[in-house]
Amino acid sequence: MTAFKTMAHIHSLDGAMDEITVLDSKEDGTQTVYIVDYRGVKCTAIFNWFSGAYYADDKYGIIKEARQ
Repeated sequence: MTAFKTMAHIHSLDGAMDEITVLDSKEDGTQTVYIVDYRGVKCTAIFNWFSGAYYADDKYGIIKEARQ
């Protein structure tokens, strides 16, 4: 997947819109979970087909990098 920028509803902004970078996607059973970057924070997001919008969870969906 090629990374791209788009607008999303941001959890820490109580749903206000801001720009994210979609980095990757993974199938999680019945839905696709997106890995996004929001202001330097790597977190999860979903895409809602009914509203046509991404929803980024930068509160509880933070992805911590594994230390090597």
